[in-house]
Amino acid sequence: MNKRFFVTIILGGALALSACNSGGVRRNPGKIYAPDMTYSRAYDAYTENPIFEDGLTSRKPVAGTIARGNDLPYHIDQDDTTRWYALQSPYKFTEGEIAEGKRLYDIHCGICHGQKLDGNGPLYDGGNGPYAAAPANFLGPNYINMPIGKMYHAVVFGKNMMGSYASQLNTKQRWKVLAYIKQVQAENGGAPFTLLKDGENATNNATVEVAADSSVAVN
Repeated sequence: MNKRFFVTIILGGALALSACNSGGVRRNPGKIYAPDMTYSRAYDAYTENPIFEDGLTSRKPVAGTIARGNDLPYHIDQDDTTRWYALQSPYKFTEGEIAEGKRLYDIHCGICHGQKLDGNGPLYDGGNGPYAAAPANFLGPNYINMPIGKMYHAVVFGKNMMGSYASQLNTKQRWKVLAYIKQVQAENGGAPFTLLKDGENATNNATVEVAADSSVAVN
């Protein structure tokens, strides 16, 4: 009995010790479940790819295609300001969408133009901010009746010191922001607001909260 016990202990110890030493030989890990998930057959983005002539894995969209959910582009040359300025919004908006336009305005525009749309955002701050010149006052006489197409052109291509916001805002978001601006302008002596969807309760005389917060959300 004791002899068998000691033999078992010795053999078990030998097996344990041998398992701890591979002898410099890489052991086979065994079978792998779904090996194509462990060893990807795909090429990672920005890596070299021998399949394509230019050797690039990341591909440009197929010419002439539009990503799902995106709008068709405006085929108007940047310098054709006559056509841009005559452009009208292809959308009408609900009150909720105009509220979203205000949110986007506060993020992207309010830092310069101010939450009151008076050109007195934090970057100007009455002349005490880092900007020496006041941004456009959307409630002033030069802007309160500015054509919405002219504003859209400025958002897409930039104007004076303002850069383009084409990469920050998609087509519908740009029109939402401009709809919000036009609604506030209408309530401050500008042209009647015509971008509200039929059936909405808001009117041209409805109160829009322009300066609810003193801070501007910056993205």
